[in-house]
Amino acid sequence: MTLVIVVAGVALQFLLYAGPYRLQWFKLDWFASTLPWIIALGLVVSFVIGVLNEAARIIGGPMLTSIVLGTYHRPRREQLIVMFLDMADSTRLAEAMGELQVHNLITRFFFDVEGPITDCGGTIHSYVGDELIVTWPLLEEPASNARCLRAFAAVERSMSELDSSYRRQFGIVPGFRAAVHSGPVIVSECGSSKRQLAFFGDTMNVTARLCEYCKEAGHRLVASADLLTRLALPRELAVGDLETVSLRGRREPMQLRAVHGSGEASRDAIEPE
Repeated sequence: MTLVIVVAGVALQFLLYAGPYRLQWFKLDWFASTLPWIIALGLVVSFVIGVLNEAARIIGGPMLTSIVLGTYHRPRREQLIVMFLDMADSTRLAEAMGELQVHNLITRFFFDVEGPITDCGGTIHSYVGDELIVTWPLLEEPASNARCLRAFAAVERSMSELDSSYRRQFGIVPGFRAAVHSGPVIVSECGSSKRQLAFFGDTMNVTARLCEYCKEAGHRLVASADLLTRLALPRELAVGDLETVSLRGRREPMQLRAVHGSGEASRDAIEPE
């Protein structure tokens, strides 16, 4: 970054002050007086940009924006699509591989799935154990709302391509499952010594319960029926039969469908644990 700014500064100096390329400014005292200031400016700008980028990576772009602009100093209600994506069999793997090796596996898994998710417009809210929480804004455009399903399909493709790499490093390829739901979510800053964005509301609770059901039923991906009415199903995906289930901690039954590849059966991906 500093090098780019220095080169740009020298180029501008040449274009603006060299006259008809007679290079009157090109003297030794320019290198002693002007060039150090250009380098110093480049270092300062690079440092500021680097700090902001690293802060955004550590605490997240939305949190950084909220600190600067005060976006979530007070709770706000937002319409979001929420995905809970869970790595399968982590407890069993910890017993077989050891906790440190499983931690390395989970870290690698999170790293590899982040790219496909963010490429589909998802924002990773948090990592919780062997699970990550992702959100998208709930929009009026059905095609945009389908990004959550495309993200899961992209993760599947990415993990399939990395099959041999995982087998060489860990001896296995981790399975995973996910649930998606949409609705109002309360978003606000919380904490003092360490601030973070907290998500509250029934939408978060229902999505977590749907992920539990996904595990029990052996599905790879389940989506609430309500969300499916708000998106355009990608051609490469299909949905299973409508299911009405009772979720823990919820009085009213929930309608959902399993989502799978258009040529697959809806219940063939993960064996219930």
